Amino acid sequence: MFEEYERKRRKQVAQMKSLMDYGMGLLILVVGLFFLFRSQLGNFPLNDRLGAPDTLEKLFGGICVVYGSWRIYRGYKKNYFR
Repeated sequence: MFEEYERKRRKQVAQMKSLMDYGMGLLILVVGLFFLFRSQLGNFPLNDRLGAPDTLEKLFGGICVVYGSWRIYRGYKKNYFR
């Protein structure tokens, strides 16, 4: 009985962590894509204030894309309890 409860609880926790990984991964991925392709957005109000993106912004965008993709992959694998 206790083992069944623990298995059910682990499954629920894994589903919640997976959902959070999908959501956060998607958010971080979108932020990274924004920083990478900010200059191609055209007449975006933030471009006028910040100017042209520099190398540091593009590096940050690349890191965000990699980390967001990894979070989405981790949510897909659901390998939380080893």
